[in-house]
Amino acid sequence: MAEDSSKHIKEFWAELPRANEDFLGSIRDWRNVQIALDDDTIWLKDFTEEQAVSSEIHQLPDFVLYELRDGLLFRKGALVPSKKMRTALLWIPIDKALKLTLPVSNNNYFGISEKVQISLIQSDEEKPVIGLLCNIADIKESMAAIPKFKLEKIQWVVIGDKALFVGTPLLSLPGKTYWTKDGHLLPSGLDFEFKNVSILLHQRYNKESDGWLLWDENGSYFSIKKSDFRELSISSFRLTQKSKEWN
Repeated sequence: MAEDSSKHIKEFWAELPRANEDFLGSIRDWRNVQIALDDDTIWLKDFTEEQAVSSEIHQLPDFVLYELRDGLLFRKGALVPSKKMRTALLWIPIDKALKLTLPVSNNNYFGISEKVQISLIQSDEEKPVIGLLCNIADIKESMAAIPKFKLEKIQWVVIGDKALFVGTPLLSLPGKTYWTKDGHLLPSGLDFEFKNVSILLHQRYNKESDGWLLWDENGSYFSIKKSDFRELSISSFRLTQKSKEWN
């Protein structure tokens, strides 16, 4: 008779002091994890084996990980249980238990009146780029030499003294590149600290899906309507240059 493979499935629990609740933001997007409160302790369960050995949870202060066996909680590698499994706990998915706040500030890199203080961090995943932000003064000579066929799939908009180009393949011009996620344009190599925050921001600030939110490394965004973009051509670029000179 085949052996029951379910006997080998490990079930992980964890605990940490309620005073350290704010540190759980680093794993808030692990939607499989359940969380419960018990006096001064936060309990968590349903980690995958990969999550149980990840750096994200082992960096949490005063975090203790257990393996559940026969109703007893064993620390990793321990032969003797540390305590019994807690009962009568109210379990809630971690992304619903930890409320995400979106504070507003007036300090904005791009000079608009509102921004959301959101942190961007280095991402381990490489994403294809579709946006390019350039200083117009740095590219006005190069634009004239670009073949027409390379401009046909590109749209662009002027933002102050900068030009934002969107489309692929990107132009070979000096500037900052961006990738797209849920209606956001994020600097290459960066992602939101909490990965599921992109959908929440999209629902709050771009619910009509009629524009882009262009993000700066410092967590500032600039909202751009898609209707503000125009087809890129040498003539449209030159006309824009002339109008800026006249102004």
